[in-house]
Amino acid sequence: MKARALHRDLGYFYIGLIISFAASGILMNHRKSWQAQHYTIETKAIQVKILSENQLSDKYAETLAKQLHIDDKLRRQKVEDGKFRISFEKHDLNIDLKTGKGEIVSFIKTPVISQMMTLHKNTSNWWIYYSDIFGISLITIAITGALMIPAGKFSFKRRGWKLALLGIIFPLVVLFLLT
Repeated sequence: MKARALHRDLGYFYIGLIISFAASGILMNHRKSWQAQHYTIETKAIQVKILSENQLSDKYAETLAKQLHIDDKLRRQKVEDGKFRISFEKHDLNIDLKTGKGEIVSFIKTPVISQMMTLHKNTSNWWIYYSDIFGISLITIAITGALMIPAGKFSFKRRGWKLALLGIIFPLVVLFLLT
């Protein structure tokens, strides 16, 4: 099979997954500032009695959740900026440690966006194998794309390899600067 035909057919086959991965990857890059996977449906003010900071634990978070009628799986809890923050799968709980005032934020999953973002987190065996095949196909698409351009001043041999090398070096430099 020629490079152009292989490139075309793999591109067509994976176009939906490429778009889904790209879109959900962008959303995942900004998950600290915006929880794209969740949609807030309710915020409720609460007042609770807070224990001392050294008594705040997963067990206390689960007990507090039961008292507040939150029937949800605990993900994590932490003290940050004078607040006790508890994260559940479908709720967040933020309580001021000085006053005991806080709020419960309830979420539902955002249709389509939530499912796309789940692609990045899925660890089932079949998905891992499918993702590996997808990764190999993306490499194949990149190589066949580079080989499709006929000889000339814009070919991979004359110009493309320089850009490809920069494309490899740039993320490596960024990784070294960030670590």
